[in-house]
Amino acid sequence: MASIWSRTDTTAYPEQAGHTHSAKKAGRLMGMKRMKTTMGLALTGAFLLTACNAGASTDGGSATGGSGSDALTVGLFAEPASLDFTTVDGAAIPQALLDNVYETLVTLDQEGNILPALAESYEVSDDGLAYTFQLQQGVTFSNGEDFTAADAVFSINQVKSDDWTISLKSQMDVVESAEATGDHELTVTLSEPSNAWLYSMTTRIGAMFDENGTDNLAEEAIGTGPFVFDSWDRGNEIVLNRNDDYWGEEPYFNEVTLRYFNDGNAVNNAMLTGSIDLIGTVQAPESLAEFEGDDFQIIEGTTNGEIVLSFNNGRAPFDDLRVRQAARYAIDNQALMDTCWAGRGELIGSMVPPTDPWYEDRTGDYEFDTERAAALLEDADATGVDVALRLPSLPYAVACGTVVESMLEDAGFNVTVDELEFPAAWVETVFTAQDYDMSIVSHVEPRDLGNVFGNPDYYTAYGTPELQEILERADRGTVEEQTAAMQEAATMVSEDAAAEFLFLLPNLMVAEPGITGVPTNLIGESLELSNLARSE
Repeated sequence: MASIWSRTDTTAYPEQAGHTHSAKKAGRLMGMKRMKTTMGLALTGAFLLTACNAGASTDGGSATGGSGSDALTVGLFAEPASLDFTTVDGAAIPQALLDNVYETLVTLDQEGNILPALAESYEVSDDGLAYTFQLQQGVTFSNGEDFTAADAVFSINQVKSDDWTISLKSQMDVVESAEATGDHELTVTLSEPSNAWLYSMTTRIGAMFDENGTDNLAEEAIGTGPFVFDSWDRGNEIVLNRNDDYWGEEPYFNEVTLRYFNDGNAVNNAMLTGSIDLIGTVQAPESLAEFEGDDFQIIEGTTNGEIVLSFNNGRAPFDDLRVRQAARYAIDNQALMDTCWAGRGELIGSMVPPTDPWYEDRTGDYEFDTERAAALLEDADATGVDVALRLPSLPYAVACGTVVESMLEDAGFNVTVDELEFPAAWVETVFTAQDYDMSIVSHVEPRDLGNVFGNPDYYTAYGTPELQEILERADRGTVEEQTAAMQEAATMVSEDAAAEFLFLLPNLMVAEPGITGVPTNLIGESLELSNLARSE
């Protein structure tokens, strides 16, 4: 092994083969994963679920917040349909449970660097094939069972089994074997070097499960995290309690309630009346002026949630490049963002957010040109072509969908808009059955270009052999080769008009003045509650 890495060294984060990565608990107390600082909260902005009536107050609520001093209430738009993210796609479940109830061997900091977590340290062999993890000791699951290397082996093998059905499980295909080489030592061997595998272990596929605690994943959650699952009032709220036996730093809040809303103005009213302490995902950005002043904190930053106008590349009319190009030219992205999201967000033009190392500004690939869009439709003999724009019942999708409809029709498309209940109807119709022409959804999974466009069986029906070769080259190469290849992949996806990239969803939150640890940017999948506190 070539070098030593410590979590207390914030100047370098080597991710390549031949390095040792270690983290002692002292490092955790100096500013990374479990501190009560302004870093570490990751809040998803899409795959949000429709929820409950809004504005009901928490018992004990007051004008200064929705909870007592040792309790917190967060307003969200992301009620899970199930607690089982092994079989249910979308970000709502990991938003609530990942890093809170379930933990991973490695995690991300707010700059997107990989840090040890349940693994105290890890080593990567010089050939990039073997990963040896030294696991934290004294860790227990919420059911009292010890966390050992055998649980890590079980968790990894479960992802590779038929029990996991979500699309992201393919990220574990590169694993040849996982072996407990000691009670607290895990060795994972890959079939070929992979730049993406360790990063993917920071997501839900890296969650560690107790082998005896997976019988009812849809209704209960047993993990090693700083919180334990307490209750779920469907259509209203999920309650998590502090894990008093947690192996790391104790969270500030004894109880956290995740309260779900289906209307942006309703969650704003709940904040204004003191029924909640924090709006996790502002869904009425035009109303942020209501919170200006000393009574609230307004937090605005970036996410990795690309709002995508998806095309069904597998059927007419979007199997024709000219039609796809016409749709891209038809969209005035700045005007759309100004109209449907109050100008909040960032134009990127591709499936790569600025927080990824291979980001390039591709907004110039298809600059707004209605006449050119109309000419392309005419050339494709598709003027007046009927297209079904099937939208999930999510605020950003509905708001932006009406603008997209108008712009497309100006260019010569004949658009029919269907609003589908999310998640059930949208997932079944669009994601699973691929019965759609266009849709709008924000993809929040980190570094997901390959997931969304590298698989011809995915709902976008793209996944060309040329793109797959580039993605494979990126995964096997050096850091420099990976960056170059991923830029090549993003260029191909954009120029081939595999989809239209409307804008990057901003991270917009509102908090009462006393709440600390609220981040500026979103990097991962989870809402990491242990970083939040209330100033005394």
